[in-house]
Amino acid sequence: MSAVPLRNNKAAASAARAVSVLGATGSIGDSTMDLLRGAPERYQVEALTANSNVAALVKLAREFNARFAAIADPDLLKDLQDALSGTGIECGAGESAIIEAAARPADWVMAAVSGAAGLKPALAAVDRGATVALANKECLVCAGDFFMQRAVSAGARILPADSEHNALFQALGSGNREELVRVIITASGGPFRTWDSADIERATLAQALKHPNWSMGQKITIDSASMMNKGLEVIEASYLFGLTPDEIDVLVHPQSIIHGMVEFSDRSVVAQLGAPDMRIPIAHCLGWPDRIVGPSARLDLARIGQLTFEAPDFNRFPGLKLAYDALHTGQGATTVFNAANEVAVAAFIAGKIRFGAIARLVEATMNAWVRSGNLAPLSSADDAIAVDHNARSKAATLLPQIAAKAS
Repeated sequence: MSAVPLRNNKAAASAARAVSVLGATGSIGDSTMDLLRGAPERYQVEALTANSNVAALVKLAREFNARFAAIADPDLLKDLQDALSGTGIECGAGESAIIEAAARPADWVMAAVSGAAGLKPALAAVDRGATVALANKECLVCAGDFFMQRAVSAGARILPADSEHNALFQALGSGNREELVRVIITASGGPFRTWDSADIERATLAQALKHPNWSMGQKITIDSASMMNKGLEVIEASYLFGLTPDEIDVLVHPQSIIHGMVEFSDRSVVAQLGAPDMRIPIAHCLGWPDRIVGPSARLDLARIGQLTFEAPDFNRFPGLKLAYDALHTGQGATTVFNAANEVAVAAFIAGKIRFGAIARLVEATMNAWVRSGNLAPLSSADDAIAVDHNARSKAATLLPQIAAKAS
């Protein structure tokens, strides 16, 4: 039994569906709220959360008449309470309040809290058997094995909300697990797709943030430029769909129109296409098992003219190979991969290392972790968070020597 429902799960639509959005003021949250705004009669907002943007959270809570609003920063509780005074909307602050928001009785939960902080809230929704639209990479990259086991045990449904995994989710419905040969995750190639290694090494922050197709946050845009994001997606796909690394391929597709493909034993390849708009996969999750009317632009293939494809270059983008290495290693290695990458990206943004040093710091941290003998199965959120914390410390310790080698 899988926590990811792949086919024949049609259910009757209810008059109004209770929903909660964890991370309502971020980019994924913003797209989700836009979809909810378009169908107010179909959805009742139970809970909304934000990290520190009180003003945006208050505006959304009032607009959608949420029953509960939580801010992650505990120092902002009074600001939130004052702003929502007289509305009848309950308020909370801190980690416990974010977890409470996830545990409240919503049928559908968007898990879009970024970083390791999103793991425990997502598990709170999973443990009560909710349908969870998953947009938090850390839940799978850092804790994939036990996260999915918990979902199966609780009877929760996990719906992938990012474009690539949602594409695979839709395409996988065309066949059975035993008929599957491989899945193919597409990558735009980012802004450095045609650059040589020397130029990628010296790329500036401004250059790394010029994504050709998607409008995203700073961290994920840099990950796209290094193709670390595609490595993270390979890891996610493995845990989400129960795939071996050898069953997952990456294909560079600069137009970002085909988001994922599945090859079956009869050599049929089923693909999901759509404009590069996050509201499309989120709308699929929000309406599932039905489809809702979405506001995204219709796909005009005649105007686009052509779709092109390239094999990924592991030499110019070593982060992608490191992700496969971490997945093969297992035993917490994917947690280390993610933690080291976050430290490396922060260092690049701060001007402490070159762009090309991001992958070198990740590789050095992974190698040190393996040599230390720390590899062990993760069986709880606390295990994953502890490995994440220790890997960040190790990456920070290695940072000066990686920076010195690149200078």
